[in-house]
Amino acid sequence: MKVLQDMDIGELAAFICNVLSNHGIECVLTGGACVSIYSNNRYQSGDLDFIETGESKRSKIKDILSGIGFEEYNRYFKRKDVKYFIEFPSGPLSIASERVNEISEIEFSTGILKLLSPTDCVKDRLAAYYFWDDKESLEQAYLVATVQEININEIARWSKKENCTGKFNQFKKLLIKNKNEA
Repeated sequence: MKVLQDMDIGELAAFICNVLSNHGIECVLTGGACVSIYSNNRYQSGDLDFIETGESKRSKIKDILSGIGFEEYNRYFKRKDVKYFIEFPSGPLSIASERVNEISEIEFSTGILKLLSPTDCVKDRLAAYYFWDDKESLEQAYLVATVQEININEIARWSKKENCTGKFNQFKKLLIKNKNEA
């Protein structure tokens, strides 16, 4: 197996996910790291955001990660020779007002990674665009949607529920423009 500092973001995320799982802690990768993985690194994230789906104590996570060389600094876990840092935002696993029900899995040489589905990854990025007008998150949603198969009807349903149909229509126009130019 590769040494940690030579792992790409997906390999490292799968490794961390499996180390935690082997100690009874189940978690799901969210955020920009999902965008990196699903966009074939067209977007580069610097961190791994895991949502823990059970009820483990942070001290247990800290002990496990310490065992593989990650030390806690404020709310992050860092290792000097690894360019990515790890964060555990508080749960539950949700996107805006909805719980996430579908978890995807990708197998890497370092283990099985549990992460948001491509559709939920797009919704996660669109949430930042919808609620904080974060244009970079719109670009990230677009990147994933142009590389991965997504359920646009599910995104439309969720967008309507979040009262963001206007911004969803802007996103959909970007996708249509991309298909017309291809």
